Amino acid sequence: MLTNDKPIAVIDTETNYDDEVISIGTVIADPKEFRLLDRQYLILTPECRKPAMFSLQLSCERAKADVVLNRREAMSEVIRLLSGYGVDDVFAYNAKFDHSHLPELQTYSWFDIIKIAAYRQYNHSIPDSMPCCRTGRLQGGYGAESIYRMLSGQRCYCEVHNALADAEDELTIMRLLEQDITVYEKARIRG
Repeated sequence: MLTNDKPIAVIDTETNYDDEVISIGTVIADPKEFRLLDRQYLILTPECRKPAMFSLQLSCERAKADVVLNRREAMSEVIRLLSGYGVDDVFAYNAKFDHSHLPELQTYSWFDIIKIAAYRQYNHSIPDSMPCCRTGRLQGGYGAESIYRMLSGQRCYCEVHNALADAEDELTIMRLLEQDITVYEKARIRG
């Protein structure tokens, strides 16, 4: 059960064309104000050397890699960070993707930010003009970039496609939604 008394993690990954993780961005945040407490950015080798759609974003102005490691070492570093803060709960935008690419973290509870952000009852920035299903979910246009623009009012915002920068932006989405952490219990992913 989600509570306000333990830090949370927001994780984003980028993959290569072989569907292998090339980078992991992790932010640790307090669950009351969604304030950034710590961050970690890891690039995985040799996976990062293979062609990838966003390989040019591995190092960008907003994120320099803490270190380049092999997968086993990288996952040990992520787990060390999560353990150091006592994190049990991991959040991601379209979490099933990141969850499936990080089997080493499947003992943690995972929550999908999109399952809150895409619903009119939780995202009060969704304009009446946008079509929604009967459930209140947007029929389309609920990617991280669109939701960030909607919530922040920054029409020129573009998702960087750098794992750390995107994890920070996903935390910002959570903060801008202004929902209590317990609401995300509805966004828990299974298996």
